[in-house]
Amino acid sequence: MLLLDKLLLSPLHATIWAARQVHHAMQQEQAAEPERITADLSELYMMLDTGRLTEAEFNAREKVLLDRLDRIQSR
Repeated sequence: MLLLDKLLLSPLHATIWAARQVHHAMQQEQAAEPERITADLSELYMMLDTGRLTEAEFNAREKVLLDRLDRIQSR
């Protein structure tokens, strides 16, 4: 009977395992988001310094990144 129970419940266990893996991956991605935003900001400053971005383009992109960072930090 125990073997039959394991066979019948294996799809449920597989689904739970998959959901846990997805949840873990999402947590890791969210934890790394501030670092990615900081790296993007550094790249923006470099692009501004080298003249690849205008001041207006820089300000628009910087605002988007800083808003994302604020939302993350407020959670």
